[in-house]
Amino acid sequence: MSDVVIQVEQLSKVYRLGTIGTGFLLQDLQRWWTTTVRRQQDPFFQLPDNPQQASSQALWALRNINFEVRQGEVWGIIGNNGAGKSTLLKIISRIIRPSRGVVRGRGKVSSLLEVGTGFHPELSGRENIFLSGYILGMSKAEIRAKFDEIVAFSGVEAFLDTPVKRYSSGMYVRLAFAVAAHLEPDILIIDEVLAVGDADFQKKCLGKMREVARNEGRTILFVSHNLPAVKNLCDHGLWLQQGQVQASGDIAHVVNRYLVGAQHVQARQSWAQPAEAPGNDLIRFRQVELIPHLAQPEAPLDIRTPLTVKFQFWNFTDNILISTHLTLFSYDGECVFDVASVATVCQKGVVSGECTIPGNFLNDGAYYITLYVLKDTTTNLFDFEQCLSFELDDYRTGTQWYGKWWGAVRPQLPFQLTQTEMSLT
Repeated sequence: MSDVVIQVEQLSKVYRLGTIGTGFLLQDLQRWWTTTVRRQQDPFFQLPDNPQQASSQALWALRNINFEVRQGEVWGIIGNNGAGKSTLLKIISRIIRPSRGVVRGRGKVSSLLEVGTGFHPELSGRENIFLSGYILGMSKAEIRAKFDEIVAFSGVEAFLDTPVKRYSSGMYVRLAFAVAAHLEPDILIIDEVLAVGDADFQKKCLGKMREVARNEGRTILFVSHNLPAVKNLCDHGLWLQQGQVQASGDIAHVVNRYLVGAQHVQARQSWAQPAEAPGNDLIRFRQVELIPHLAQPEAPLDIRTPLTVKFQFWNFTDNILISTHLTLFSYDGECVFDVASVATVCQKGVVSGECTIPGNFLNDGAYYITLYVLKDTTTNLFDFEQCLSFELDDYRTGTQWYGKWWGAVRPQLPFQLTQTEMSLT
């Protein structure tokens, strides 16, 4: 279609593993002549026939990637480290060549793949604006016309004549993005630009990208591990894993699938016979289970999700006063809370317990649960350590702050502002 600005078909990229040279000068010269001068395939490295085929000499960074981007669309590309995101952007930006497949593009492309592209540490911020802008495709006249806007956007006016080697990482990235943000490409490619920066910087970046996409009709490819920012900015998504497309389409659907695939949850353990179960001569656990309350079964666990912990254990003593403590820990070992059941007199048999952690209470992160069974509320009968584990992903609305939310808990409490006076006089 005429509005397709990027078309990727059967794109694959393979890298050679191991030593670079052959070990023989004559063969190294033959390789240089064949690959550099004649632009033919390396005679000493045979490209695997199939991207799915494993090889000790080859690493497939991308495997048979197919997608189309239309004018004015904003695509978020997500995935774990090493998934192939940066490789894909470098191929689209024509920095590296694909091993197989083709990329068709229409329009001027500008890329911000590394913070400070074209910056020289010994030059001042003022000089680097001209240097980086020229490298990114702007003319000297264009840079001069937009110089004041770039400086104002960066927020480093006071340090403009200071060598950038003395800048903090935050100042460096602000100036680098300010230059790239004032280009006028048809396609803007951005890789992890929000990895460094404070709240004000993130707000400016997202606002600027949203402005050029929606008001000026430009196309954006945006790579980030900051999923709330990706969902806020992008309309379409592409999830890469080990160089392959796992999902593409609507950004909310793609992010949900990625989160579900990335979560590590130990949600249930059970034992048929007491002899096989964890415990001792007094207590043995029959079952522990974590039940999330989800509107859709395929949805990921996030901070809104209520979680019910259910458990059963065999009690081998009559007339015993038993209580159970459910203790929640973060994965760095910090105790988030410890809640105790009502102490109950129990006979020999199976004892069941249940506790619900409400939604909108915990912060995002990874957690594990330990259950402590006590006699007379003081004497330990058995400690079932790290019996359940789960991860909660972030979820935000009504904010443009996408950094880590402080605190172990994140409750929704009644909190509102009211206009009490209309004038200061």
